[in-house]
Amino acid sequence: MTSDDATAPRRDLTAHPHVAAVLDVLRVHGIDPELRQLPDAVRTAQAAADALGITPAEIANSLVFDATTADGAHEPVLVLASGGHRVDTAKVAALLGIDALDRADPAFVRAHTGMAIGGVGPVGHPAPLRTVVDVTLGRYDTVWAAAGHSHTVFATTYDELIRVTGGSPMDVA
Repeated sequence: MTSDDATAPRRDLTAHPHVAAVLDVLRVHGIDPELRQLPDAVRTAQAAADALGITPAEIANSLVFDATTADGAHEPVLVLASGGHRVDTAKVAALLGIDALDRADPAFVRAHTGMAIGGVGPVGHPAPLRTVVDVTLGRYDTVWAAAGHSHTVFATTYDELIRVTGGSPMDVA
């Protein structure tokens, strides 16, 4: 049996340390989410939407940016953006009162979230991140977010995302 065999047993990822970290934070907030383990890695909103049978706009992309502050310091900013559009980094930087917001490289993302790009959850990081939640996600009863691994996603709501992340609602497009 090969790993591509659809009948091959799949490894249960709920015990994966990053998935467990996401689920632990959600449970602290009284949330026991529907968790889906997908057969293939979903590193884009389109791939996740295709796997779930929904539109990309219903995916809460966890995008980590490298924010440059007025004093030249760098800090992570997590933008939970609808997969239906791109983040306007100049607009978000201005709304946050920071000098620049640049796409973070994989090492920066892993250093601040503990997770790899494609599986970054909205929570479960070594330390809380300054977070922005795209208001567009509020149009949907259910949105899906990565659960700490590129093969796992969980169902949530816009309001839950704001509550569990302490995020600021913002029009990011």
